[in-house]
Formats: sequence, structure tokens, C-alpha cells
Amino acid sequence: MAAQSVDVAVVGGGIVGLAFAWTAARDGRSVVVFERDPQARGASIRNFGMIWPIGQAAGRAHRLALRGRKLWREAARQSGFWLNECGSILLAHRDDELRVLDEFARLASSNGYECRRLQPDEVLDLAPAVNPNALRGGLWSPTEMCVDPREVLGRLSRWLTETFDVVMQFGTPVVRIDDRTLETSRGTRWEAERIVVASGSDLRTLFPEILERSSLVLCKLQMLRTRPQPDGWRAGPLLASGLSLRHYESFAVCPSLAALRQRVTERTPELDQWGIHVLAAQNARGEVLLGDSHEYGEVVDPFLRRDVERLILTSLRTVIQLPDWEIAERWYGVYARHPTAMCLEVDARHGVKIVTGLGGAGMTLSFGLAEDVWRTWT
Repeated sequence: MAAQSVDVAVVGGGIVGLAFAWTAARDGRSVVVFERDPQARGASIRNFGMIWPIGQAAGRAHRLALRGRKLWREAARQSGFWLNECGSILLAHRDDELRVLDEFARLASSNGYECRRLQPDEVLDLAPAVNPNALRGGLWSPTEMCVDPREVLGRLSRWLTETFDVVMQFGTPVVRIDDRTLETSRGTRWEAERIVVASGSDLRTLFPEILERSSLVLCKLQMLRTRPQPDGWRAGPLLASGLSLRHYESFAVCPSLAALRQRVTERTPELDQWGIHVLAAQNARGEVLLGDSHEYGEVVDPFLRRDVERLILTSLRTVIQLPDWEIAERWYGVYARHPTAMCLEVDARHGVKIVTGLGGAGMTLSFGLAEDVWRTWT
């Protein structure tokens, strides 16, 4: 069968792949996207939908997150998906958490972050979902936004096809890449000047020898979703507890973070064992997404753990309050993460780039990262 020709081929229809497809199409290139499933089913739809610049390390990651934020606004305006520019509040219900927030707020401006320390009454005015018991304060950031992962990938795919003539090849695994030629499981062949491999947590199908040397690890996270909250109740901004301060790299600059980490390790080691820090985000339907945990390793346990769920919900109840806590759905996601770098960017061969391993920051970084990589590639 004769090969079809295109300027750019993207392997992976998740948010990283779609970000590269949009970037290349905006640059006037013809683009095809290959997605192995009938629709994307990986980490790009199994997350909170948070665009979360406040958690990204100062420097390139934070800069790309802020650029990505602008691109999210543009994409939402043009394609019509729901986007809530709600901002975020990191909560302090303990003194050591408050000390970290105070330190971060003092350093924020010099590191490029826009945020403000809040007193307890200010937190409660902005966020009806916050539990006032033992509340010490919070850190408000206006840069965070929320989308619905179950909606946004489908909308983006259709918009890219209708507006830029991007060819979406769903249900079409790519099984071989060689000399700028892709072969699919359907027996079709495509030639492309540039190929992006954005295959998420699949580290074995394409270039397994490169990915094995990359030190990428898999992470499993458990999440939950409530049914719609009654009477149109809204939670307010995206919320994260003080446990999240030990998870996001941006807070590593705070000297007092060490004492917080030590307290968690000594008093609640089970939270470290399962990598639990807690977040809450509400979608347009009024459902509240809750989580999460982080289990790292080469093999992912396929089962949900009820003990981990109990730890997540117990931690959440100390920092937020909901009119209705009934859980409508439970699931787990899997992503790949690089242990030391923001992500994995590697030239597999001439004209072929692997871009993966963004960890839990795919929604936040993908648009800015794709633009940045494309600019240096062309």
C-alpha cells in the first residue's frame, strides 16, 4: 500500500499529542494524529482538569504553565468547551503549613508568582467549601483554571479537524516508526517530515529501549467524584490542603517545608506510603472531583484500594465541607513521570521526538511545552 504524506504526525491523542497537533497546525503544517483507542482514555481524561501554574517550579516550568494558561483561554474561546477561571487557594489548617505559605508569599514576587496570603475570614468569603475548624489561613492565586477532562479532549479533537483539517485516526495504533515512516496495526503507512511520539504511560510499544534508559516511572493515582451538589451549590476556587505543599515543586524553596514533611512522616506515615495529598475541584455539572494518591513503580496494581480511599476522604474532611459527600464514581489514572526533569524530551532519531513523562502536570504544561519545543525544532 502506498504511503500517505503529511507534514507532521503525532502519536497519541491525549492532551500532549493534541497540543503538538494544534501548535503544528497553527504554523500552517498538515497534521495527522494517531490514537490507539476509539477515544483517548489515559491520564488526560482521568484527572482533575486543573491548570495549575502555582504548583510548577520557578523557571521554565512556571513560564510554560503561564503561557499554557493563555492558550487554554484561546482554545476555549474558539472551540467552546467549559473553562472556569476560578483561581486557587492552598489551605493551612496547621501552624507548620501556615509558615510554608508565609514564606512562599514573601518569595513569590521575586520568583514570578502572583499570589496573596489570606486570613481565615478571607478564605471563607472566597471558598464556601472550606472547613473553618482550625483554619489558620490560605494562599490565594488567580492563575489557576479548571476544565472538564471528559469534555475537553473531544471538543479539541473536533475543533482541530474542523478548523485546521487535522486528520484524527482513532482506533489506530502505530506499531513501527522508521525513516520518517509510520506503520499502523491496520496496515496503513504514513510519511511525515516530523513525528512526535506522545504516548503517555505506554513505554513499551515504540522505542522501548530509549524509554527504558530514560528512568521514567509509572504513577497510579486514585480519584473520586461526587454526584452534583444540591441547589446549585458551588465550592469556589480550586482547593488544596497543606499536604499538597510537600507534593508541588514550587514550594521546595521554603525552608520551613522540612518541618512539615517531618511532621507528616512521623505522625501519619501512611500518607507518605501512599503519596496522599488532597485536592478538590468542581465541574460545570456541580460534581466535585476529589483525590488523590500516588503509587510509583514499574508495575501498576489494577485494583482500587478502599483503605487508600478512606485515607483520602478522612484527610479531605478535615479541610473541606460539602453539602453532599455521596460518591458517584471511583477510578484510577496512570501517568509516567521523570524522577528529576520536568518531562522527557528526546530525539529518537532524525525528525522524531519523544515527549512524555510530564507527571501530573500534563493539563498545565502541554500547550506551553508544545509551543516551546516546536519553536526550537523548526
